[in-house]
Amino acid sequence: MSEVKTLANGEKFSHASVGSLHGFEGKQFVKDATGATSCEISFGTLPTGAAVPFFHSHKENEENYIILSGAGKFQVNDDVFDVAEGSVIRVATNCDRNLKCTSAEPMSYICIQAKEGSLGGYTMTDAEITERENRL
Repeated sequence: MSEVKTLANGEKFSHASVGSLHGFEGKQFVKDATGATSCEISFGTLPTGAAVPFFHSHKENEENYIILSGAGKFQVNDDVFDVAEGSVIRVATNCDRNLKCTSAEPMSYICIQAKEGSLGGYTMTDAEITERENRL
């Protein structure tokens, strides 16, 4: 099982790492390591043939799953569909969900959980171009 490490904190940022995603095993939440206040992010890996050991639903938060590698099946209530590397799945509140790895390689994914309906401005409706010396 990987462990989240806090690498740096500043007044306006946090930098954490779960380490290399190649060979990552288990599930790791990062909210506490980053001090996030808007969402929870987790990294997960399922070995071949394994499923999350339970169904679950959320009362207030939707979840967005991003499949990074592998393939499998995803179930939302009674609907079952195939997922694979590059799939992005949004699951609303108050419905059951689960996923299973069916590929020969492990299925790795990121899950982002945030309050349903809370997204206000985004991309350029919430951003402004600023002037700053580039130190990269």
